[in-house]
Amino acid sequence: MSPSGTTYLGIDIGGTKTCVATVTADGRVVESWQSPTPATQGPDAILARAADLVRAACGSRPVERVGVGTAGVVDHLTGRILSATDALPGWAGTDVVGGLSALLDDADVAVVNDVHAFALGEGRAGAARSARNYLAVTVGTGVGGAVVVDGRLVHGAHDVAGHLGHMTVPGADGVPCPCGRLGHLEAVASGPGILQTYRALGGVADDARGVARALVTGDRRAADAVRRAGRALGTALGSLVNVLDPEVVVLGGGAAAIPGLREAAEESLRETAMPSLATVPLRRAELDASAAVGAALLGVPA
Repeated sequence: MSPSGTTYLGIDIGGTKTCVATVTADGRVVESWQSPTPATQGPDAILARAADLVRAACGSRPVERVGVGTAGVVDHLTGRILSATDALPGWAGTDVVGGLSALLDDADVAVVNDVHAFALGEGRAGAARSARNYLAVTVGTGVGGAVVVDGRLVHGAHDVAGHLGHMTVPGADGVPCPCGRLGHLEAVASGPGILQTYRALGGVADDARGVARALVTGDRRAADAVRRAGRALGTALGSLVNVLDPEVVVLGGGAAAIPGLREAAEESLRETAMPSLATVPLRRAELDASAAVGAALLGVPA
């Protein structure tokens, strides 16, 4: 908690940028700071950058507590990174709690995966704020997810609960996933997956943003690639709705904003979910800094 006693500090560490926000107990962002993540410089540089942003937020006042949402699989009990992608080279094995606490004069530090933090933020002040049971999913460079049951985040026995990007789905048969397996949702529904499908259909683009621009101009190949991604996503979400019986599903992430993707996902979700669950809403995330908000409020009573 900050010295004022009314706001909390949250950090969102991603492969591209790091954001720090001061947040009220009801999830309102008071102020935020961000800087490029020095991913290629290693874990020490990443933690130092995060600590610098926290100091900028607090000025000369002492830091008592900070919450962190970070890319990678996180041991939520120790704050150590169990595994991570190449977006943060060397991040696996990093003791985020110990390292950041040492840089911030022994401040209390709590750490969760960034999509888990996203889910907590949306549950506190966003699209799931009235729900006790919900599913959150982000679509960007990868496809991540989180499950909240009875108001509690589900971590799982190995801290990987919610990784819906690695569900097998129709339309991804034989397509390599970044995890090394074949046929997973992330292979076709992530930003890179959408780009790969578009290129396979004969389209030319450098990234998913290029596919989105082509879509706006009426490129049918772009529309097809996005629809395939959305349909695959909706099938996975509908299957999880059948298993988990959530009140709402929240969708966020950069690629989720591509026109038509949410609509195709919702259509497929309705077709896949059991009739009694076909009306479970698929809502867009409402917060601009969901992960920082969720991280800031880790352990803070609602």
